[in-house]
Formats: sequence, C-alpha cells, structure tokens
Amino acid sequence: MAETQVLMERLEKAVIRLESLFSDSHRSIGMECGAVNGVNGGVAPYVEAFDRLLNGSVAEFLRNSKILEGDVKIHAEMVRAAFQAQRAFLLLVSQYQEPQEGPTASTASVLSTLTSGQCLPPPPPPPLPPGPPPFFDTDSGKDEATTSRSALFAQLNQGEAITKGLRHVSDDQKTHKNPNLRAQGPPVRSPTKSHTPSPTSPKNSPQQIHSPLLELEGKKWRVEYQEDKNDLVITDTELKQVAYIFKCNKSTLQMKGKINSITIDNCRKFGLVFDNVVGIVEVINSRDIQIQVMGKVPTISINKTEGCHIYLSEDSLDCEIVSAKSSEMNILIPLNGDYKEFPVPEQFKTAWDGSKLVTEPAEIVG
Repeated sequence: MAETQVLMERLEKAVIRLESLFSDSHRSIGMECGAVNGVNGGVAPYVEAFDRLLNGSVAEFLRNSKILEGDVKIHAEMVRAAFQAQRAFLLLVSQYQEPQEGPTASTASVLSTLTSGQCLPPPPPPPLPPGPPPFFDTDSGKDEATTSRSALFAQLNQGEAITKGLRHVSDDQKTHKNPNLRAQGPPVRSPTKSHTPSPTSPKNSPQQIHSPLLELEGKKWRVEYQEDKNDLVITDTELKQVAYIFKCNKSTLQMKGKINSITIDNCRKFGLVFDNVVGIVEVINSRDIQIQVMGKVPTISINKTEGCHIYLSEDSLDCEIVSAKSSEMNILIPLNGDYKEFPVPEQFKTAWDGSKLVTEPAEIVG
C-alpha cells in the first residue's frame, strides 16, 4: 500500500505541474492564444475531441469502478489523474509550435508500473536446465573460444602474407617426383576433388530384403513383399475387414467372400481377383495391374498408375471408375460371353460455356 500511495502522489504532482504551466502560459499569451486555438472558448479541436472521450467512455469507466473496492478503485483514481494530466498537457501543447516535453511520460510510467505488477514482488526466475550450456562448460571456455576465433580472423586478414609461414617442400619430398614415396603407401586424396570409384571400390549397399507377409492384423489383411507368387488366396473374410497390398510383384491374389475395401500400393505386375467389396478398391503408385471383379464393387480408384486393366462382371457394370495422373487404363466389359475392351480417357479438353468450365474427353486425332 505504501508504494501505491507514492504512485498516487506522483500522479497528483504531475497534474498540478501541468495545470500550473498552462495557467502561466495562458496569462502571458492572452487573447492571441484564443485566435490560434479557434472557436468554442479558445479550445483546440483535438482538445474538444479529448473532452468528448473524457465525458464518454472514461466517465463511464470511472463510475463503474467506484462500485468496486481495493486495487480496482485505486487503479481508477490513477486513470482519472492520468487523463487529467493528459488534457492539461494537450492544452499546453495547443499554444506552441513545438511543445515542450511535459510530464505525461512520467504519468504513463506510473500507470505502467502499476499494470505491469511492479507493486507486487517479482516472481522467482525459472530454474536453469541441468548440465552446462552447449559448446561451453564455463565462462573461461567462452573466453578461450573468443580468443581462438579472434586469432583465426587475424591470420586470415594477413592476405598474401599468410603464405610466409609455409615450409618449402623440396623435390625429393614430393610424391609425384619421388617413386620411393609412392611405394610407401597410397596417395592422400584431395578433399576438394571428386574421385571416380575404382572397380574394386565397394558399391552401394544392397536394398533391404523384407520377408513376405500374408496375415490378418486386427481387421486388416496385410499382403506385403510377395514375389512370383500366383497361388495367394484369402478365404476367411468378413464385412468389416480391409486389405492392404504393398510392394507385391509378379504375383496374383484371390480374395473370396465380402470385404470392406482393398488397397493396392506400390505393386508391379500384380493381379487381383475378388468377389465383393462394399466400399472402394484403390490402386496407388503401381504399374501393370490387372483386377477382375467376380461380384459387385461400387467404386474403383486409380491414382499415379501406369497400366491398369479392370475386368467387370455383369453385376458390377454400374461401378464408377475414378482416375488421376494415370495412363494405359482399360475397362473390359462382358459382352456375348466375351470381354470387350474400352480405354479410359487420358486427355481432356476444357472450354468456357459462358457461365462455367466444361471438361470432356478429347479425341486423339492423327
């Protein structure tokens, strides 16, 4: 409370000083000041605007603050004194081309002192992390590092004089002129030149070999890293299960029953035969894929794939084919006991019809 009382006294003194300065200046200038300040009793327009602020939101704030006690009431009194000091300063400023520095900054610093919590004891500093700081263990370590860095820059700033400290090497000490030195060991490679590996140099490490996988993990069938397997079969399927086929090459998988969804990812020359899928069949980042639908599937998605042949059944002719960033896609439709192949468009043309863009497959001519 003692510190708060001191702050209040500082505010009051600031207001009294401003009012005194304004009164002295007003008496010395007289009626001439009124001509400068304008109409409405010789008050400048920006002072009138400040008065409207005082009579409006500031006055409402002060009225509401009187209802509360404690720090809120004390703060409201400080705000009132600060606004009075500001108004007195504005009146003083209106009389000069270059106004003198008033005690407004002092008033603001008092308010900042209160609102920043300096009246309260400061909180304890956060604990330091355990162990020494990075790079330097002690202050002496910092000094040593600074000294070493300064010495390095001093050497670099020598320019051409830096070569004076180099030792002369005679011909008998040079490897390319002394066969005896070459016989003692391999030459040291220059760190600034690239070197072509010799035939005996070790090549890149071989790719990691993964074990083939075909198992049910929770509700997901995982078929991964199958190579040259054409007899893969999954029979024990349920509606809530999904299948994820990853990096299977030159293999074929048959899935019986009904399953929720199937995803083929990063496969090459892979064939899939399934009965029914209630969700979607996705082909991603693959190449040379063949899919045969024995029952029904609502949607087949092809994305970033080169070469995909889809054999639809009589019951799956209403399937929607969604493709993006793919090529060599063909849909085979059963007709008269045989399959007829229809290519999926890869090229499109887009035109403005006056209200929107219209996109349709482009016929390849030529």
